[in-house]
Amino acid sequence: MTPPRAERQEAQAASEEVVEVAPGVLRLQLPIPLQGLRHVNTYALEDERGWTVVDPGMPGPMSWRALEQRCRTAGFLPKDIHTVVVTHSHPDHFGGAGKLRETAGADVVTSSRFQLWWDADDVDEADSVDAERPADAPTDPRDLAELDADTQADEARRARENRARMRRAWKEPTPWGGEPPRPPRRMRIKVRVLGPFRKRLFPSPRPSIRLADTQTIRLGRRDWIALHTPGHTFDHLCLYEPGDGILLSGDHVLPSITPHISGIGAGPDPLSAFITSLDRVAGLDGVRHVLPAHGHPFTDLPGRVGDIKEHHEQRLERLRGFVAEVGDGTVTDLSHMLFKPRSWGPMAESETYAHLEHLRLAGDVTRRDDADGFLYTSR
Repeated sequence: MTPPRAERQEAQAASEEVVEVAPGVLRLQLPIPLQGLRHVNTYALEDERGWTVVDPGMPGPMSWRALEQRCRTAGFLPKDIHTVVVTHSHPDHFGGAGKLRETAGADVVTSSRFQLWWDADDVDEADSVDAERPADAPTDPRDLAELDADTQADEARRARENRARMRRAWKEPTPWGGEPPRPPRRMRIKVRVLGPFRKRLFPSPRPSIRLADTQTIRLGRRDWIALHTPGHTFDHLCLYEPGDGILLSGDHVLPSITPHISGIGAGPDPLSAFITSLDRVAGLDGVRHVLPAHGHPFTDLPGRVGDIKEHHEQRLERLRGFVAEVGDGTVTDLSHMLFKPRSWGPMAESETYAHLEHLRLAGDVTRRDDADGFLYTSR
């Protein structure tokens, strides 16, 4: 009899316990109902103005009630939160940000490339970093690290390109001809049924502070350096505090699973961008506390980065073999060879496509169009 597979850290149920996981940083775990993920780590940092929280869970009343309960356990209330950091544009990370912005007047801090997948066309004045902010809001990072004109122009160009990618990714057929990955069915039904009430019940997490790469922001009595780390999403943000060696790693580096690498909506070679971002954080000096969005904090960042890179190298090697074996392989057929049946579908196809495109751009495979979509062949 085959022994049961050990449960991944990220699949463990959310604990109600509040724990200090690094100097001055509390972990508040919130429940999430996703496949393979049962909690998100919301981190809380206190300063003289109140509290900052990072990744405040899913949209909806269940997650909000859990956040309220964890806050009380930690000794504060949601109204005491002045800043929300969102590491990237997935609902288990941005869910509570809009409500905290409305109910507590909290600033919402994101990467400068942040873009909602379900709101790709809804860009208005409130999305600007120049939106009205409270007089006692945290220092705008532009005051700490003024951007030159070329950098500002480059960030604006990247934001426009990202919006265009998001529109194509979620509204058009995939490049290989399949259905695009979509949010969970329950969430799609909620969005459709709620219609005009959605924005009132699930306020948009419109950023009031967008951080460019390497900009610094002061939170929890510390100066944190923003690191753009594309791969899992185009807009992923990590925050690094060199004094105590703390890295808020979001979904970029997780302790026992590898994040999904989407082949659409994230540039021509998202896997290459992900590997480059991994090498970047692995090279940070003196990281002693890695605080991921799922699973438990850990210490050996270079070791974990090495494991994740090895996983993708093995996946690439397997795909090389599969392409050679089948001759002309579609993305769907090759995804069925790469993933187990329980994982088949748009997500598996998207990640397979990301790896195939990486191989194609490296010159290892060729691609041609066919009535069934792209066909990949060994060189």
